[in-house]
Amino acid sequence: MPALICGSLAFDTIMNFPGRFAEQILPDQLHILNASFLVPDLRRDFGGCAGNIAYSLKLLGGTPLPMATLGSDAADYLARLTALGISTEFVRQVPDAYTAQAMIMTDRDNNQITAFHPGAMMQAHINTISARDDIRIGIISPDGRDAMLQHAQQFKAAGIPFVFDPGQGLPMFNGDELIRFIDQASWVTVNDYEGKMLCERTGLSPADISQRVHGLVITLGHEGCEVWVAGDRTHVAPVKATEVVDPTGCGDAWRGALLHGLEQGWPLARCAALGNQVGAIKIASRGPQNYDLAALVA
Repeated sequence: MPALICGSLAFDTIMNFPGRFAEQILPDQLHILNASFLVPDLRRDFGGCAGNIAYSLKLLGGTPLPMATLGSDAADYLARLTALGISTEFVRQVPDAYTAQAMIMTDRDNNQITAFHPGAMMQAHINTISARDDIRIGIISPDGRDAMLQHAQQFKAAGIPFVFDPGQGLPMFNGDELIRFIDQASWVTVNDYEGKMLCERTGLSPADISQRVHGLVITLGHEGCEVWVAGDRTHVAPVKATEVVDPTGCGDAWRGALLHGLEQGWPLARCAALGNQVGAIKIASRGPQNYDLAALVA
């Protein structure tokens, strides 16, 4: 069953800082912050939430349909998607704009500082969703503000159940807008920080949110995740990684597994458990789209 994945396609420039950010920033001088970090390691990867989720879902045997906008520099990304066997039917190229770019710096404790240029992503609303018999599930991940608002309405109008995954885009929306997203969605997933912000802005508790959708999942990194269904909380245990190399894209890898499980009709806790497995595999590889799930799906 194809899954429509709304979100960004981006180029990630990933840098590793061998120290700790906390040792380089003086808390009492934040009002005049002027910090520089020496990053001996730098690489460029294919990324963006839609691309990363599609990559994970494809490895698990699913049929991802990313819906995104790319800029005039998109040739390499389009070629990669084609090589991976991922459809570009809903990927549009925007002239006179760069593809979204993320500059991600990670310290030795896996803390990250990210600068993001949205570029062509800001025109993602030019893509529209309509009912189609072969599309039975979708996800809204971080994207242009207008695109996220419109795609949620279009999913609802088309009768396609979807996951609301606001991610880094959550601060763009006020409480009323976030409640509208929740009420249109079938599932909600956030990390622990985003979960606290979502509750603060909406005035809803996790139990409250879970009463308005089929389920809410709050990922907790190395502590696993919380699954909330009909007001009841279940903790899903973490999976220990063989090594911790790079957290970039772990959340998206987890969400690809979530979509795979939902497509199969699994209970939400089982979907989350698969997500924890995939996240543990991903974190042992550099970059958001360079890991292999062959052992998991064999």
